[in-house]
Amino acid sequence: MSLLRGSTIADNLQVVEGLAPITPSSSTPDYISLKDYASVEVLIVVDNGATVTGSAITLKQATAVAGTAEKALPFTRYFANLNTAASTVLVNTTATSNTFTTATGNTLNLMYRIPMQPSMLDADGGFDCLRAGTGDAVNAVVGVYYLCVPKYGGNAVLMPAGITD
Repeated sequence: MSLLRGSTIADNLQVVEGLAPITPSSSTPDYISLKDYASVEVLIVVDNGATVTGSAITLKQATAVAGTAEKALPFTRYFANLNTAASTVLVNTTATSNTFTTATGNTLNLMYRIPMQPSMLDADGGFDCLRAGTGDAVNAVVGVYYLCVPKYGGNAVLMPAGITD
């Protein structure tokens, strides 16, 4: 099987940390630019402690990685694994009003994946940047962006940065 560009996963995938491990409060995940990629997947990993409150997860779009003209980015589905110690299965789940709240089960590790295409952004309005939004919670959250299939380059050395306009 051949990948679209290059011969390795590294040639086709740019991994960008959007939010270092933190308990969300006033934290704001970083923006990434999608102008050089065919798709992106937002990965949210959660480490619930005891007495957990969930974190509301949303998506935002902007015209620059500085967050210029930020507004909500509609999405309708995500994939969820509500206990990564017991299963590797991610369940296709419907988002309500472009958001979901992470599960509140005590002492569980959770994983959420949100697939996105650059075509879902308001390109007519000049929007080509994306970030996850995390609401206040009493749990640790990590956010990672998987930028897939670069439009230009085709090897790990020439991979577009993703965090610059």
